[in-house]
Amino acid sequence: MNKLNPKSPAPDIPRRTIDIVNASLKRRHAQERRFRWIGAFAVGLGLAFVVLLFADIVSKGYTAFAQTYIRLPITLSTEVIDPTGTRDIAAISGANYNKLIRDALYQQFPEITDRSTRRQLNTLLSVGAPDLLREQVMGNFALIGTTSEIWVLADDDIDMLMKGYIDRTSAQEERRVSDETIGWVTQLEQQGRIAKHFNTIFFTHGTSREPELAGIAGALMGSFYTLLLTLILSFPIGVGAALYLEEFAPKNRWTDFIEVNINNLAAVPSIVFGLLGLAVFIGFFGIPRSTPLVAALVMTIMTLPTIIIASRVALKSVPPSIREAALGVGASSLQTQFHHVLPLALPGMLTGAIIGMARALGETAPLLMIGMIAFIVDIPSGFTDSATVLPVQIFLWADSPERGFVERTSAAIIVLLAFLFLMNLAAVLLRRKFERRW
Repeated sequence: MNKLNPKSPAPDIPRRTIDIVNASLKRRHAQERRFRWIGAFAVGLGLAFVVLLFADIVSKGYTAFAQTYIRLPITLSTEVIDPTGTRDIAAISGANYNKLIRDALYQQFPEITDRSTRRQLNTLLSVGAPDLLREQVMGNFALIGTTSEIWVLADDDIDMLMKGYIDRTSAQEERRVSDETIGWVTQLEQQGRIAKHFNTIFFTHGTSREPELAGIAGALMGSFYTLLLTLILSFPIGVGAALYLEEFAPKNRWTDFIEVNINNLAAVPSIVFGLLGLAVFIGFFGIPRSTPLVAALVMTIMTLPTIIIASRVALKSVPPSIREAALGVGASSLQTQFHHVLPLALPGMLTGAIIGMARALGETAPLLMIGMIAFIVDIPSGFTDSATVLPVQIFLWADSPERGFVERTSAAIIVLLAFLFLMNLAAVLLRRKFERRW
């Protein structure tokens, strides 16, 4: 109290900093806990959506790795396949294998004699079954003249029926197969003559308009040739550009302009590179459309900024003492870079290249602009053959209304995701194995 006026209040005493901190400590801890919970919720929500996406794709696509076949006792008659007995390739290839398969199918249903019902019975089998039988005979001439139990490819509707995508109990007008067809399939099931086997066609054949005959072999080979040529072109160019800009180029407005544009190119929409390839590589240089060669050139331009930026970061991570030590013992600038700096930065460069290749593997938009959307049945055997790539194949199948293509679309996505996962895993392993921490 004030001595002059005992009734007057005491003057305010300044609070210490620690008192202020302690007073707000509980509130700040609560804010920190809320922030952690919000961050954990955001991460969990993101992971939940990713898991949901993968679960949806896998649930729709795993059935494509199995295909329905019908086991028939086919008599590979010499009179039909090789009437001259000379094993003439042209005669064997041109034989009527469709008749052999149908005769074997009719034997399983001897009660069916009228032509219209037999035509409906033939729909149990794929239109490509004779071609597959021809391939078996051409690969083993010893089958000629024998009667063998051969698994014949079933039609896609029968495959969907066996996989449960067609409800047998629904009304006939609500499904694609008739009651008679379901009865025949049930009879074959009771005899053990219809079953699902691993779908080798999906991995060994090119695309087709029939779902049961469609495969990703052509798209896989197209992606392989495209990525291989992209890596051959982009990695040396990208590393060389990064090495020059980081170690040799003078720091002036011109190099600043180049660096800004490299960073900007990394963010350019991929379809712009497709338009560039269409105008320059196809329109000006006359490179054939829909080939791995023109696709690789477009992918090279698109991945160069990523590789250059990653390579420059890897070069910056090498300590200056390495360069100074090399120069101190008499090495030239070129020897310093190639003998000392570049080997130490190579793991980071490879990581950037793999990430760039993974991006190129999943691109679709630029390849649509250069004609990779063409319907290519044959499997390409070189860089100049007409081809498509896996993302474009997925795009084409996704536009098909048949249920068989729906599961093949998801199966192709599973294969594409597996390749992307392996490529990113390789980048992580390379970085952990060869990266040096200074």
